[in-house]
Amino acid sequence: MSASARETEDRPEAAGFDERLHRLLEAMQGIADGLSLPVILHQIVQSACALVGARYGALGVIGENQTLVEFVTEGASPEMIAAIGHYPEGHGILGLLIVDPRPLRLADLSAHPDSYGFPEHHPAMRSFLGVPVRVDDEIFGNLYLCDKRDAQAFSADDEALIVALAAMAAVAIDSTRLHERLQDLAVLRDRERIARDLHDKVIQRLFATGLSLQAANQGLDDAAARKLSQAVDELDETIAEIRNAIFGLEARPANRPNLGAALLVLVDELTQPAGLEPTVRIDGPLNSLLTPTLGDELLAVAGEALVNVVRHAAARNVSVSVTVDTQQVVLRVVDDGHGLGDGSGGGHGLANLETRAARLGGSCQLGATDRGASLEWRVPLSD
Repeated sequence: MSASARETEDRPEAAGFDERLHRLLEAMQGIADGLSLPVILHQIVQSACALVGARYGALGVIGENQTLVEFVTEGASPEMIAAIGHYPEGHGILGLLIVDPRPLRLADLSAHPDSYGFPEHHPAMRSFLGVPVRVDDEIFGNLYLCDKRDAQAFSADDEALIVALAAMAAVAIDSTRLHERLQDLAVLRDRERIARDLHDKVIQRLFATGLSLQAANQGLDDAAARKLSQAVDELDETIAEIRNAIFGLEARPANRPNLGAALLVLVDELTQPAGLEPTVRIDGPLNSLLTPTLGDELLAVAGEALVNVVRHAAARNVSVSVTVDTQQVVLRVVDDGHGLGDGSGGGHGLANLETRAARLGGSCQLGATDRGASLEWRVPLSD
């Protein structure tokens, strides 16, 4: 295929590029905040449309048979989607990107020889930008953008920005898929392989992405440099979290439970019926440093603290974090409820937690935050 058939010829425009770089960094940060793969996929499409001013956008996920098995859209109303019917499977221009995964820009979709036209009730679309979402040689899917709002065609700048966004999106998708596989694992023989994938693939890719962003720091204005630095810091934090997930895969005696997995199950069981949105973070090798007895104490305290939040805080969100090192273990439960109030109505919950901590030589403190309350339970590790 000739170069003219693959893209509409134009030149990058320098004006406004700094502002769009700001938007690219913001989009990357938004993708990094996704909690699940469906959330991340939708954020990718939303960010791509906003970044280049596209009226319509979609992310097609490619299955094993090289067809589109999932299609996440932006810009089309639910009524429009229902009228169109089933999602595309990857024919025409969409199929071209599957068999030839390179960026593709077209000023007029209908003029391309591989165009199939649109099904009944499909909105009219003219300009097109398609970019593969890939990590190394693996293609997760393709980003499709149509109808640039302020121009007749997408530009080379648009393509460069979406290619950068797609690279970050691929890392986020890959990381999320591995994390979900990690949570679902119940067979011990898979642990070493998953830990190796997390360390050798995901961490190395995130590290390489961070180095690339740092290299792009030169020549940026102060505001863009700060945003880029913030994006690098968030990548570093993500690397730390993945390393902590690797700790959860460590070998342990058969009679010792996986405390991290038990904590996740406990939080889910207590918060779901109450409609709370939980977040859980574990820092440090929980399984190897805590004895079974102290592990049971930790789970009991976390459960009692969450029950207090459910019953008394009127909160919408709650975060549970456990930090462990060779000296101590610290459990923090923070909610965004109505705070401490007058201290009444808490029952004997806090007293029980204080008693548990004191028996182990530790402490338990309840304090107010800007948006709710925070409980910190801290005990030393014994030999």
